[in-house]
Amino acid sequence: MNRPLLDVRDLRTWFDTPEGVVRAVDGVSFRIERGQTLALLGESGCGKSITALSLLQLVPEPAGRIVSGEAWLDGQDVFALPERAMRRVRGRRIATIFQEPQTSLNPVLPVGLQIREALPAGLPRRQARRRVIQLLESVGIPDAERRYDAWPHQLSGGMKQRVMIAMALAAEPSLLIADEPTTALDVTTQAQILHLLKELQERTQTAILLITHDLGVVSEMADEVAVMYAGQVVEAAPRDRFFAAPKHPYSRKLFRSLPSRMKRGEALAVIAGSVPRLTLEFPGCRFVERCPHAWERCRTERPLWLEEQGHGVRCHLHDVRAPRPESSSERSGTGLAPAVRTAPKGEQPLLEVDSLEVHFPIRRGVLQRTVGHVRAVDGVSFVIRPGQTLALVGESGSGKTTVGKAVLQLIRPTAGRVFYDGRNLTRLREHRLRPLRREFQVIFQDPYASLDPRMLVGEIIEEGLRAQRIARSSKAIRSRVEELLEHVGLPASARSRYPHEFSGGQRQRISIARALAVEPRLIVCDEPTSALDVSVQAQILNLLKRLQDELGFSYLFISHNLAVVEYLADEVAVMYRGRIVEQGTADDVLGRPRHEYTQALLSAVPKIALPRETGSEWPPERAGRDQA
Repeated sequence: MNRPLLDVRDLRTWFDTPEGVVRAVDGVSFRIERGQTLALLGESGCGKSITALSLLQLVPEPAGRIVSGEAWLDGQDVFALPERAMRRVRGRRIATIFQEPQTSLNPVLPVGLQIREALPAGLPRRQARRRVIQLLESVGIPDAERRYDAWPHQLSGGMKQRVMIAMALAAEPSLLIADEPTTALDVTTQAQILHLLKELQERTQTAILLITHDLGVVSEMADEVAVMYAGQVVEAAPRDRFFAAPKHPYSRKLFRSLPSRMKRGEALAVIAGSVPRLTLEFPGCRFVERCPHAWERCRTERPLWLEEQGHGVRCHLHDVRAPRPESSSERSGTGLAPAVRTAPKGEQPLLEVDSLEVHFPIRRGVLQRTVGHVRAVDGVSFVIRPGQTLALVGESGSGKTTVGKAVLQLIRPTAGRVFYDGRNLTRLREHRLRPLRREFQVIFQDPYASLDPRMLVGEIIEEGLRAQRIARSSKAIRSRVEELLEHVGLPASARSRYPHEFSGGQRQRISIARALAVEPRLIVCDEPTSALDVSVQAQILNLLKRLQDELGFSYLFISHNLAVVEYLADEVAVMYRGRIVEQGTADDVLGRPRHEYTQALLSAVPKIALPRETGSEWPPERAGRDQA
């Protein structure tokens, strides 16, 4: 039997913190064969990225340390290598594509020089340049010779990610670690990146460790799947077997959290609670507090790793020695009543956008003369009625976010009109526009970047209350902030903490609370779930839907996630190069698309073969259980 390219055995990576030892990776084992892809799946905070950093011996010191374990790369234990030897491993034998290329690329160096740094030392300058251009061409970057001298900020998100792939492949590594390589990309760019990785893998037999929370990407790319939870692998199986019948309750909950057109009108199933703090000692199963099937044994005894026909799981439900739990019914865990839309849809539109145009000047020369214009938005029209959600979809660079900013008058349109409740916002000066701003708010894509890290959460939320003079006394403001936090599912004590102390999903809830503070009627949601885990995404979507049903909000929902759009939107407008090319109800546009671009978008979405529903068969029956 051939040995695997990578064999990780009982890896443990811990961090010393003031709160105690964080066991970020606590006994992880897996294998990757040459030319195969292993997908490491799970929520944020489960230890996926720390596992990858451990393989490269890049765990932050002195707090972090690899406590135990082995990582055999082509027969050599990389954990036994000194730092000098590891420098020859990083980039050459193990390369990495990081999640955010914008922060991974050096902003003061042309991309060609950054890729050249990854080439073997000693190459003549001309030969190195020729090799870099070949790499850029191999990852599908047009006009590669000119792009060699381009700066990172001159490239789109998709092209920056392609540069990262070219850099990773420069030394022809045997193992490629791809850490969320397509998280914030639109569906067509994501499809191109995934196709590129597959093509390169077939040509070079490179093994890939794919870290992701996107089940669609896993379905498209993986040969093997390993599900991580709270620092451990809780399930591992070949892709087809995993998608046909996931065994662990956590894996099954991930599937149930996926939005789709079939779930419209009802709340999505969510995984109650959050990943436990990894400073805790776990006498039993780590998923016990969130599991709908837990019983006493789950709290007092750690589950064993059980494997059958290559499908492994860490769960008492699959142990023939385990007695039957008292209750086998699966709770939905949503905590919400079915989200049936009750907000009235009046005949008069709340927002009416008519022939909206936004052009940006192109300036050149010492005097910065205008030599042309970029038509970012070029004649866009749509209507949103009270209590309605209009989704604006399209690729990056199609003008979606610019439309949102122009609607809010954060960017003044070049031409066109924006009517809000019958008033033309484009003709209002700032002093007349200011009182109206409380009626339309925005939730940005990245909550970490949009929340001031130096302000407490309470100060962030109350800022709008003070600016719009909605509440004046300190007591009234504090009461309103605590009420808003409760509304979005956060404790009142959160008001005294900073944004960095919260998870991504919790920070997005804070952003929603800030938007709600001034009691708006229209909210522009700019990719509010693009970087969230499946389970956290379900919580945010349920929250947005519930608030709309209770308070009658209207949403302009900007997204490239068509599954989310299918679930949430009443109407859909598809944008391409600054124009709307197709518009109608969600069922018509997504179910019966007419425009070629819409059809291309839908065809680029990774297809997920959902597991069969096994309500009456779950928990699984095991021979001999009652005799155990």
